[in-house]
Amino acid sequence: MLVRVGEKRVMLCDCEATMPLDAEALARALGTETPAIATSLCRRQQARLAGEAPGIVACAQERAVFEEALTEAAGHAAAESLVTVDIRARAAWSKEAAEATPKIAALLAEAALPVPETHVVTLESGGVTLVYGRDEVAIEAAAQLGDRLDVTVLLTRPGDVTPPARTTFPVLQGTIRTARGHLGAFELVVDDYALPDPSSRRRLRFGPARNEAVSNCDIILDLTGGTPLFPSPRTRPGYLHADPADPVAVQKALLAATDLVGTFDKPRHVAYRPELCAHSRNRTVGCSRCLEVCPTGAITPNGDHVAIDAAICAGCGGCHAVCPTGAASYAYPPAEHLLERVRTLLTTYHAAGGTDAVLLLHDAEHGAALIDLLARVGDGLPARVIPVAVNEITQLGIELLAGAMAMGAADIRILATGRRRPDLTPLARVMGLAEASLAGLGYGTGRVQLIEADDPDSLGEALWQLERRPGTATPASFLPMGDKLGLMKLALRQLHAAAPEPAHVIRLPPGAPFGRVRIDTAGCTLCLACTSVCPTGALAADPDHPRLSFTENACVQCGLCKPTCPEKVIELVPQFDFTEAAFRAETIKEEEPALCTRCGKPFGVKSTIDRVAAKLAGRHWMYQGDRSQIERLGMCADCRVIAQSETALDPYAGPERPRTKGAEDYRG
Repeated sequence: MLVRVGEKRVMLCDCEATMPLDAEALARALGTETPAIATSLCRRQQARLAGEAPGIVACAQERAVFEEALTEAAGHAAAESLVTVDIRARAAWSKEAAEATPKIAALLAEAALPVPETHVVTLESGGVTLVYGRDEVAIEAAAQLGDRLDVTVLLTRPGDVTPPARTTFPVLQGTIRTARGHLGAFELVVDDYALPDPSSRRRLRFGPARNEAVSNCDIILDLTGGTPLFPSPRTRPGYLHADPADPVAVQKALLAATDLVGTFDKPRHVAYRPELCAHSRNRTVGCSRCLEVCPTGAITPNGDHVAIDAAICAGCGGCHAVCPTGAASYAYPPAEHLLERVRTLLTTYHAAGGTDAVLLLHDAEHGAALIDLLARVGDGLPARVIPVAVNEITQLGIELLAGAMAMGAADIRILATGRRRPDLTPLARVMGLAEASLAGLGYGTGRVQLIEADDPDSLGEALWQLERRPGTATPASFLPMGDKLGLMKLALRQLHAAAPEPAHVIRLPPGAPFGRVRIDTAGCTLCLACTSVCPTGALAADPDHPRLSFTENACVQCGLCKPTCPEKVIELVPQFDFTEAAFRAETIKEEEPALCTRCGKPFGVKSTIDRVAAKLAGRHWMYQGDRSQIERLGMCADCRVIAQSETALDPYAGPERPRTKGAEDYRG
């Protein structure tokens, strides 16, 4: 009998009695009828799949078997819509398997959630390949690829290279100065570019060389053994970098190159809204967080905003994690979907009687394999540790960490590899922000931590030794809706509502996307330059009165106002104000307006006009004796022009200039 979870039908199997599944407890947890649990669904009981096609099968290992059986029984559509979920390695193969029913129910409820649409970027490659090397290794590699790809060899600073007996592909000399692009669209600038001499005998000789030659190709096979042409070379589509001294690595690169011909769909990992970007205004750079953390160079300055090349982006999500405005937001999947998964997991887990939940956030490649190994050779995961797979751990934002804690998670652990790990700078920033928020609201410290493990024993030791402590007594269950910036604020406010010590204002570390500006009002002249660059309107001017106001809820701490201020009286204060005052415009400074002495119209700040007049009167030749010049300073722009036209200015009325000294003045 199938169990229905939401709109999905679920089929369970205890994997030949190796998983102690409690059918009645699962039925109560999921609000369903008691399910019939198979014991060998992938082998002896495969005929059960011939009935009503299930939407979810609680086994991921034998997915290929289930797809084949479903195709025969119900057609391709049923097989394509199949969802498989691993409850064995993640829950039931554990020394606490008997206590894992709440977690199993949570994992099944999560699997029933709809999957959001994935947007893609299309890359096209015709197979035009550049083999970049130093010696015969590159020529031999090109010979192996020559019958399948359009190959050219480029040798940088070649030594004694034996000329090929037959010219089946070009062998050129040159050193790549710059390289940019991606699969199907590489553009190279080559120095020392030269053609080979066809009369080369003992060693390959080249003709006259020239610099700044431009070349294009679809694929680059780099066998120079030197520094890669691109940052994060393993993630650049179409770029293959292998050590020429390692024959196995070279052969793997050759095999990979032959698969890079055709049309490819690459996920669009990041959605970008330039109108929200706070990178720059008036040639003043404020926020550069995404530029600092992007490991692939996919993000570049583009005027007041930045540009994100979706074809180069490797999907680390660092830009999403650190972007203060939500201009860059993760789209594979969106942040609200990930938070909805966490909400479903925790809500179902608590409703089924689970307590003190620990979320284990991990990537699908390293983390899933390690969890599987821990289940096979170790004690498995503790019953209260709920694994959550994400595309990259560096995509995690404060909205997820704060939201999960508000929803009742007792602790969060993030699993990372200690070998060849990506740059964890964005994750470290987000974890620091989460820890400061939790400590400021009375949750204590150490709730969000990193686990660096590359073997199941290390992972098991870190998880089984976790101190057991409860989550919030009143977990929230809010719906994650809105854009990224809205989700961040919503999650923090929900965390505040459930906090043991709900402080009104909490201090945050530098670089946090929330806070206020502190202005030395004594030094502020109300020039209002800061309001012209503020991208969110947090700093605003009154069009009818010399007044500067500030709305804290709108401030993203981009920092544009600080370098723009000519008096240098602005300081950023990272914090989060949970009170209603954060939503109200607060007057920072206001002064009496200057009224035009001719028409009476307000046109500026009276104190500023008086200060300028005092500095010029009696000190500058234009303002000595002629009172009308001083009076014009107190006029609006229109009246000043009229007054100037009514009086004549003698350009020669100034004091006599000192005589220019010549050579005669310096002769003895």
